[in-house]
Amino acid sequence: MSVLFSLRDTVVQFNGTDILRHISFELPESQLVAIVGPNGAGKSTLLSLMAGLRLQYKGRCAYRALEVSRWPRRAFAREVSFVPQTFHLEFPFSAEQVVLMGRTPYGNGLFETLEDREAVQKAMLTTDTLAFRSRDFRSLSAGEKQRVILASVLAQSPRVLLLDEPTTFLDLEHQVVVYGLLRRLCREGLLVVSVTHDLNLAGAYADRVVMLRSGEVVADADPEAVLTVENIREVFSVEVEINKTQDGRLWIVYGN
Repeated sequence: MSVLFSLRDTVVQFNGTDILRHISFELPESQLVAIVGPNGAGKSTLLSLMAGLRLQYKGRCAYRALEVSRWPRRAFAREVSFVPQTFHLEFPFSAEQVVLMGRTPYGNGLFETLEDREAVQKAMLTTDTLAFRSRDFRSLSAGEKQRVILASVLAQSPRVLLLDEPTTFLDLEHQVVVYGLLRRLCREGLLVVSVTHDLNLAGAYADRVVMLRSGEVVADADPEAVLTVENIREVFSVEVEINKTQDGRLWIVYGN
């Protein structure tokens, strides 16, 4: 597998304070990587750095061997999609029009192409959003909006998905559907990096878990090696019991 992202001794500061400290790892294609940690650990900062939204950093943060700060923005947007934790839209666009915005990096004129339309149709079918394609995006529930935004980035046809809490507003059914979809996309060659507070989702679906605390990586390995009683106690200050489902996936019970 080829390496897509490479970070080496990366530091991000804000007002002279280190938000991320000496981050080093490589991320290849065809992986679902969960980034976990308590509030203030630097998870969203790390994701926005990889998305090319924080161009002031020390050390190395490269995508396909070229620093993210040096990538042409249009070319980078065709390869790397980013879904923030919250998304606000004040204008009366339909859900389908919002998904079509994901095709912006490919636009060469005022009108969408047949390829654009096909990509939008496929993305909305994949995310179960076709039923409300004509509705005003502002009228949708938080969970419906989340799925429309996910459809928008899928329509972008990227090689990398960077997702900040992609299931925050989703009901249980669609949490399972979304993470099942993300696993399938990884098997098709995508790199998916997902910030999540849900350790059970990370344990059940991720190929790899990166655990942060106070801006530093404290563990980086497969879920079983990272999501241990000791690590969770040290990082989250919570006592847990680690179990496994019949198919071998982790299941964490919280509390004494």
